[in-house]
Amino acid sequence: MAMKRKWYVSTLTDVEEVKLVLRMLPIWATTIMFWTVQVQMMTLSVSQATTMDRHIANSFQIPAASMTAFLISSILLTVPFYDRFIAPVARKVLNNPQGLSPLQHTGSGLVLSILSMVAAALIEIKRLRFAHSHGLADNPTAKIPLSVFWLVPQFFIVGSGESFMYMGQLDFFLRECPDGMKTMSMGLFLSSRSLGFFFSSLLVASVNKITGPTKPWIADNLNQGKLYDYYYWLLAMLSVINLLIYLACAKWYVYKDKELAEEGTGE
Repeated sequence: MAMKRKWYVSTLTDVEEVKLVLRMLPIWATTIMFWTVQVQMMTLSVSQATTMDRHIANSFQIPAASMTAFLISSILLTVPFYDRFIAPVARKVLNNPQGLSPLQHTGSGLVLSILSMVAAALIEIKRLRFAHSHGLADNPTAKIPLSVFWLVPQFFIVGSGESFMYMGQLDFFLRECPDGMKTMSMGLFLSSRSLGFFFSSLLVASVNKITGPTKPWIADNLNQGKLYDYYYWLLAMLSVINLLIYLACAKWYVYKDKELAEEGTGE
């Protein structure tokens, strides 16, 4: 009889742990879109850089792929900036000793991803205007006389967003995963990132198939494509919709320790 009782309690615990994980899935799903935006900086933005003037002084030309160094630099700079300036203000305003909560960190990252796509679209408009004004729109190998450092803002913005996402997602999954399933927290974080990359590939393939070979949004010759007109704005629009869904899920979500405290008070 004792063995049967022990088996019953263990099963109930397992069910409760699974319920805790299921509660996190809507938050997890709404973080995928961020990584879809982030991967654009590794692909399309680097392709943009290959068409621009990458010279420092007259003798040295930086590789297009090295532009991602600004994204990494932004991540490294955002963390101490948050600790030194944002966190103290957030503690006072929000009356939270942690500063921003994990969900607020994640939401900030999603907002910054939208701003990065808006910045990317606006800079692409400027790049294409230079290409057309200098008669280089039909030449895919031509170098547009526009400094590649115009791309730095979009790298910096999405890098700052990535920093907030790292802090928010890791803290959220580590805090909210059941004690017996802590190893799953890193799996949830990495799976959202990998699915974001997958969704990016799926989105590019779908856009190219729908727009067809005549007027593709993402053309081999970027000067003839519609990156700013459609694709970047499409990503920004999808990110806004995703943010609204995230805000609804975050408002509904109750942190595990708060829920346990309320249950204890109720008893």
